[in-house]
Amino acid sequence: MLNYIWAGLIIFSLVFAMVHDLRDLSRDTYRNGEPLPVTLRFPEGYDPSARRVPVSVAIDPETYGAFYGVETRPAASYDGVLLQTRDGRQLRFARDASVPEPLATVREVTSRRDHDLRGAVGALSFRSDSLAAAAVTFPPVRFVKMNAIAAAALDFADTAVTLALGLIGTLALWMGLLRIAEKSGMLFSLVRVTQPLLRPLFPGIPKNHPAFAMIVLNLTANMLGLGNAATPLGIKAMEELQTLNPKKDTATNEMVMLLAMNTASVQIVPPVLLVAIMGLQINQLFFSILIVTFFSLLVAIGTTKALGRMKRFRETDPNRDEA
Repeated sequence: MLNYIWAGLIIFSLVFAMVHDLRDLSRDTYRNGEPLPVTLRFPEGYDPSARRVPVSVAIDPETYGAFYGVETRPAASYDGVLLQTRDGRQLRFARDASVPEPLATVREVTSRRDHDLRGAVGALSFRSDSLAAAAVTFPPVRFVKMNAIAAAALDFADTAVTLALGLIGTLALWMGLLRIAEKSGMLFSLVRVTQPLLRPLFPGIPKNHPAFAMIVLNLTANMLGLGNAATPLGIKAMEELQTLNPKKDTATNEMVMLLAMNTASVQIVPPVLLVAIMGLQINQLFFSILIVTFFSLLVAIGTTKALGRMKRFRETDPNRDEA
């Protein structure tokens, strides 16, 4: 079911992006190929032989609004530089200049690395030695949303690979420790100790089943803020619960309870990522995190139990015939 949801979201986003981009093309939102009138001021004077000439760029607000058909207005002036080469002149605004839309989008699409708005400059019409009128033609911009979705997909794919590689060491370590615990009998000792506490929440698990131990280890890792360690333990716990599932394509009540508790687990130790971001200031949030996660766990357990007793969900319970 989750795969269908993701597929639907992806298709919806692509359709939305295509409609938005086609609308931009029909309206010529970015005025591709059309020059924008500007006024260039040369604080140090204009030198036709210099390769780089510092400039101050002024854009008339009314002209800008009429040109792009927007209500946003540019600032009084922008710092920049005029590059003069054999191929022509190019105007470059200062890096990260606060330009309004749609120029901000033009900069984002055409200058991702340097993040400076740039465009070709035609002939200069001097009004004085330090003031000239000009027209700037920015690079064409098309299919903004589609390109953004493609870039986001690649970024998330890179993140997914990095995350997966980072989990390999943790998975290997904890799976090895679990194997040692199982062979030495420690795992079954843990089951005997914890099952009286967990049995009311997981009534469908047989007595002395190793799933109890996996659940305890998973919840403990979450409480200690060890998210990477909790992941393989949670997977192992689900695998043990799946061995008890008579209908492999439907989650049992025990699986749903574990997922709810795992998601809303009480945090005794703040997550490692939060500690890395906030440092010692995390101590100020200790009791807040503890209280909030405690109540979230109660809500998760209560909601799971309540939904499990509803007729609609009881009918889909794989263990309903055994109840």
